[in-house]
Amino acid sequence: MTIAIDFGTSNTVIARWNAATERPELLKLPGLTRQQGQNPPVVPSLVYVENADTEAIVAGQSTLDRGLDVKSNSRFFCNFKRGIGSDIQGFLPELDGKSITFEQVGTWFLDRLFDAVGDVPLPLDSLVLTVPVDSFEAYRHWLGGVVESRDIEQVRLIDEPTAAALGYGVAEADVLLVVDFGGGTLDLSLVRLDRGIQQQHNPLGFILKWGDKSFAEKSGQKVQTAQVLAKSGQNLGGADIDNWLVDRFVETQNLPKTSLTTRLAERLKIQLSLLDRASEVYFDDETFDSYELTLDRPAFEDILREHQFFDRLDDAMTQVLQQARRQGLEPRDIDAVVLVGGTSQIPAVRNWIHQYFEADKIRSDRPLDAIATGALQLTQGVQLKDFLYHGYGIRYWNRRNNAHDWHPIVQPGQPYPTEKPIELCLGASTENQPKIELVIGELGAENTATEVYFDGDRIVTRSVGGDRTVKPLNDTDAGRTIAHLDPPGFPGSDRIEVRFRIDERQFLRITVKDLLTLNTLLDDKPVVQLS
Repeated sequence: MTIAIDFGTSNTVIARWNAATERPELLKLPGLTRQQGQNPPVVPSLVYVENADTEAIVAGQSTLDRGLDVKSNSRFFCNFKRGIGSDIQGFLPELDGKSITFEQVGTWFLDRLFDAVGDVPLPLDSLVLTVPVDSFEAYRHWLGGVVESRDIEQVRLIDEPTAAALGYGVAEADVLLVVDFGGGTLDLSLVRLDRGIQQQHNPLGFILKWGDKSFAEKSGQKVQTAQVLAKSGQNLGGADIDNWLVDRFVETQNLPKTSLTTRLAERLKIQLSLLDRASEVYFDDETFDSYELTLDRPAFEDILREHQFFDRLDDAMTQVLQQARRQGLEPRDIDAVVLVGGTSQIPAVRNWIHQYFEADKIRSDRPLDAIATGALQLTQGVQLKDFLYHGYGIRYWNRRNNAHDWHPIVQPGQPYPTEKPIELCLGASTENQPKIELVIGELGAENTATEVYFDGDRIVTRSVGGDRTVKPLNDTDAGRTIAHLDPPGFPGSDRIEVRFRIDERQFLRITVKDLLTLNTLLDDKPVVQLS
């Protein structure tokens, strides 16, 4: 059995490939899945920890059915995806004598999904996981760790908007812009779908675990190629909007911040996707006071503007269109714009998109299931050609600033595998130096940073001015040493030659040659896996 999991901040969608119908279908897992009206089945991304020591948890819809979704309760977790791989300002509770991390909560949640999928009477041999465009290596590495112990033959990762482009499958469109706007992130991706191109040696996506040959390789069939042309991301989503609405009612009506008021704010937001005016009633069972919460679309959009919501959307769109223009593509060359994620259904978001594209190009009929069903295409003969979203550099001592700084070696947008190696020569900095160390970092955007912090019992993100965001990838005693010098090194001349290349699996590989002894110290050794 082949499944795809779209792990979302608010909801998670699981799809499997039905070999009989040769079409994807969404899985319904008892106790985990919620389905309302005509909406597709989803698993609410919620966890309640009954006992951390024994790892007894309640997940998904059961958390809501049992009334365990009380945000003031330290055992309840929502929006935890936003904290995975991030530097959090604040703290997480210690439960049952065990320290809790967002990574642990996320692992418990996914493990529960895997256990439920295991109850389906078919063996799981292939898995595709979707990831946000702007996710750092730490998040992808965590995902790999979650599935490492599972008996799954092959595991792949694919960017969420790229999967959405495949899921919509707009027949007449060759170039698609995907706007993926969910509970925690905004991802934009420009994708070209080239049909009927014979697959050669390129891998199917970013493969975490290698198994047998793919379906397309076995059958020799012609495949569809999805080539990612441009992409950008923002740590911004529906959870932020809910928090902004609660803050407004706290300010204007002295409303307490509780899990109930957050739910009411979310319901107002959803109502305003269909109505011009929405209202909810809040009753405080301690003071016996009641509040009527009302909001119309103009006031709602004013709140969005106050928080630079549309400015941040413009920044993401500008980044994608600039990348497209470097390849000779203008907005008129984009055949279709597809919307996925619950936040993309807000009328103000649709109106913002209409400022860039004609209405007949915009598709929005599959906001929740397109990513999971599209991700399955990777296992059915779709070849993915991608590039690196982040840049990468090496750490050095900046004498002018008397501090460490970063020298770029791989620019954002670098296709992989690389055709030519990146060469660098290094020398000793002290007398009788026994080794040379090199720290490799994943470089985020310059002059902006995303803070993830606690405001009471909720996780909040915001963009702030700051230096370049850098995630060191190999900063350990064993990881950063690339050359042991025999004889020891002395300042004044280059001692080693370093060659970097990126292979088809996104591994940064390093070759090190001692220029004094002419010995090869490292030969095409994989150092880190890039994203």
